[in-house]
Amino acid sequence: MSAPRFTQEEYDARLAKTRAAMERAGIELLIVSDPSNMHWLTGYDGWSFYVHQAVIVPPDGAPLWFGRKQDAAGARWTVWMEDARILGYPDHYVMSTERHPMDLLAQMLADRGWGGLRAGVEMDNYYFSAAAFAALQRGLPNARFSDATALVNWQRAVKSPRELEYMREAARIVEAMHVRIRDLAEPGLRKCDLVAEILATGTRGVDGAGGDYAAIVPLLPSGAEASAPHLTWDDRPLRAGEATFFEIAGCRLRYHCPLSRTIFLGEPPQHILDAEKAVLDGMEAGLEAARAGNTCEDVAEAFFAVLRRNGIEKDNRTGYPIGLSYPPDWGERTMSLRPGDRTVLEAGMTFHFMTGLWMADAAEPWGLEITESIAIGETGPECLADVPRALVVKR
Repeated sequence: MSAPRFTQEEYDARLAKTRAAMERAGIELLIVSDPSNMHWLTGYDGWSFYVHQAVIVPPDGAPLWFGRKQDAAGARWTVWMEDARILGYPDHYVMSTERHPMDLLAQMLADRGWGGLRAGVEMDNYYFSAAAFAALQRGLPNARFSDATALVNWQRAVKSPRELEYMREAARIVEAMHVRIRDLAEPGLRKCDLVAEILATGTRGVDGAGGDYAAIVPLLPSGAEASAPHLTWDDRPLRAGEATFFEIAGCRLRYHCPLSRTIFLGEPPQHILDAEKAVLDGMEAGLEAARAGNTCEDVAEAFFAVLRRNGIEKDNRTGYPIGLSYPPDWGERTMSLRPGDRTVLEAGMTFHFMTGLWMADAAEPWGLEITESIAIGETGPECLADVPRALVVKR
């Protein structure tokens, strides 16, 4: 590795945790296609997830990296394994209608004597296609496949001290991004120009810690469009009399700290002020419950109870785990802060406490986001970023 981000001991511990989970699931050979999980296990980092690639965790020994041959050079710079564990496939496999990269991977696994093992694959994953699975089944007819979706993701739930350090650095970056937004936002400023400043600030980083690209681009709908949670930007200007929420994340070495705030240009109407108070009161209640030993459901119920007392209904979850990620999502896709999720919180788990409101069915649709990224502690959470928790009003 050109610049190891973690010690070999930490990588060894991650592999041991994964193998223990494999054993519990009855899996002897794990084929990992999620780039976040690939990175967590091996350190691999590159924008190559648009083609088929994988990390294979065999019954023993170090993992193998499998990907496009031209990306094998990037693997040599970023993974901790020796070169013999890096397997590249020729370019005529890329986007071919005649052959599939998983045809070759299946042959490589069979050649190593692993063709008849109990194999786990991440079936419900952005990066693993039906064609990839069909190729593996065709090439490994004696393998017994099972779904290993999120098996590695769950091993990532409790962050190590170094991971938390990177997330705190990402928090310093998102703080600077929000300062830049507050300084510049005004009627007439084109959204695309503001996003350019947001991205520049996030990339430059702070205090010598440079920023990485986030897994989600800035989201900043305004007015009635803010009732839709996942709109991005265009070249229209900000307008007086509208609220715009900014859902962004600082990212440091692939570790994220998302944080949302809302700016109102002008005098905010009473329903926005009432919603702000309900959200802030609910967040305090939820944060009080966000401690080791409680459950995801406990945090959600504490927050939702305050909303209900204020006549507000939020019909979506109010948080999800965060950390290491690649596009298209900075969530870890395991537990959720919502009723019914009784996952027990542990110290070192990290969440985006997503308390956003998107009122698409209101007579005049509107939206409001004021969120926190938190690390669970024994007696309470650590709010990773220090940004005033309030509606930003610029008159």
